[in-house]
Amino acid sequence: MIIKKLITALILLVFFSSQMGAQALEKKVEKKIDSLIQTEFGNKNEPGGVFMITQHGKSLYRKAFGKANLELNVNMSPDQVFQIGSMTKQFTAVAILMLEQQGKLSVDDPVSKYLKDYPGGDQISIHHLLTHTSGIKDFTKMKSLSGIAQKEMKPSEMVDFFKNEPVDFTPGEKFEYNNSGYVILGYIIELISGDTYENFIKKNIFDKTGMSNSYYASDRKLIPKRAYGYHKKESGFVNKTIISFSVPFSSGSLMSTVDDMLKWQQALNQNILLNSKETQKAFQKYKLNSGEEFTYGYGWHLKDTNGIPDREHGGSIFGFKSMGIYIPGKDMYVIGFSNCDCHSPTEITRNMAKIASDHSK
Repeated sequence: MIIKKLITALILLVFFSSQMGAQALEKKVEKKIDSLIQTEFGNKNEPGGVFMITQHGKSLYRKAFGKANLELNVNMSPDQVFQIGSMTKQFTAVAILMLEQQGKLSVDDPVSKYLKDYPGGDQISIHHLLTHTSGIKDFTKMKSLSGIAQKEMKPSEMVDFFKNEPVDFTPGEKFEYNNSGYVILGYIIELISGDTYENFIKKNIFDKTGMSNSYYASDRKLIPKRAYGYHKKESGFVNKTIISFSVPFSSGSLMSTVDDMLKWQQALNQNILLNSKETQKAFQKYKLNSGEEFTYGYGWHLKDTNGIPDREHGGSIFGFKSMGIYIPGKDMYVIGFSNCDCHSPTEITRNMAKIASDHSK
């Protein structure tokens, strides 16, 4: 009985010490991170942002800064919904891998298998599209883009918009970040699934992972807790430029919250959407034709934080910027959203990850 009580006392002592350690660590890091964020997001009367650090799925830091809506003078809250821009590419890449897992496609398939008349499509594979090594012209660099930016475009029309442009290089020759490739991937998802990209992502990812505050973007839909997007001009702030979300489409049209993005990260870790073999494909580095390795998987940059490998991606779309970093070795997720493209969360999120990683056990 005495031994049993001693063991219980020891377990409680270890538990409380670790809890106190976590709290002390949290406070120690908190001020450092507050001041870091306030260098860029310090004005509470301007558009702001939301930042979060989690480890082992538990929140270590979760705070909102500035305003979610300037016209209505609404303060930002941590559960606000933001447009996430190119972080959308993670979802597109995983959707492709889900279809591969179901035996409906292979990442080695040529584009011509699905888009019969695509110029040079027999030389460009789905793998090239996923890794930004296709050489296809990036539609965001085309001068004629302003002519369609506010039009409702079908995926086939978006592909037609850039498909006849001269290629920038031979497929697999180099890595060059490219939005057009991810638009083609979205179109392939629609062709194979027989559903819209929006519905496919909602049913197969958002609903399965409990991401109930994530959406395909819309300026017309009523979206609870929407953060409004802004630009900064010499005269002050203005509402973001209106674009048709059918233009960025599967390369940049999703919306989410920091909490939903954590659910996404956990779903990937727990193989809820993909088996471990398919998941590995997203998070491994690949080689160019020359044999040179580059630091991008499928939908994620593969870099490092304090010398520890990480997976990261940012996003930028009119009125919004985003950045997310996951450090597998620490099971740590750091994410930052901004509702003005005048304030970038990229370096702040990177520095938060460095500080948190340094102080974590």
